[in-house]
Amino acid sequence: PRLAPHALLPIVFRGRAKGGREAPARDPTGPVRAYYDARGESEWHRLDNPYEGAVEQELHRRAFEELLPPAGRVLDLGGGPGKWTIWLARRGYRVVLADLSPRLLAIASRELAEAGVEAEAVLELDARDLGSFAAGDFDAVLALGPLYHLVELDDRQQAARETLRVLRPGGLILATVMTRYSWLLGVLLEGGSARLPEVLGLVEEGVYRNDEPGRFTEAYLYRAEEVVPFFAGIGFEMVRVMASQGILNQVQEE
Repeated sequence: PRLAPHALLPIVFRGRAKGGREAPARDPTGPVRAYYDARGESEWHRLDNPYEGAVEQELHRRAFEELLPPAGRVLDLGGGPGKWTIWLARRGYRVVLADLSPRLLAIASRELAEAGVEAEAVLELDARDLGSFAAGDFDAVLALGPLYHLVELDDRQQAARETLRVLRPGGLILATVMTRYSWLLGVLLEGGSARLPEVLGLVEEGVYRNDEPGRFTEAYLYRAEEVVPFFAGIGFEMVRVMASQGILNQVQEE
């Protein structure tokens, strides 16, 4: 399958082996937790906004309908306010929602009740430590955020190993990453040439941080060619790589 440099790149891998769990030595997630706690209701509405997440939501929905097993237990890891948890529960899946933002989890609990569906559990946890779950507990894992919000390679590898551990043999991870060049295009379109030095640094390092309160921060932006080797190195077998936005990222409203 072809890899293309798009802003959000959903990737589907099948587990081949189980890895061991190592306790995280530190917590780099504070800025990410603060960002999503501050976003609150905006994050619940994001996928429904035609200028922000509508294309992503539609293309993910199509992929999930095609690739997920017809029934089973799913971990919605980093699932925030629970949009996909509700979608899965309505289709009969047994779902555990996990996120590091207490505010988003409170919204998820409210929206699950409003929708009249239940999750098996709604848990606050760190994607690097899934010790609440036994090996092989899930048929599929949605990881639509944790693997780009961990900036350090060791942390991304730890989260991926934990995901592999909790998947049954042959289970699927449906994950998103952010790719470097499409993100840089967005930065330039928003800020113009004044942000060129920042962009050049991002091209080299792939690490995006923004200290301005309320702004997206703490992201590792992948080069397209490193995505499949990263997951293969953990023990996954690639099923599909696709774009969830592509060039439509810049013209979603239209």
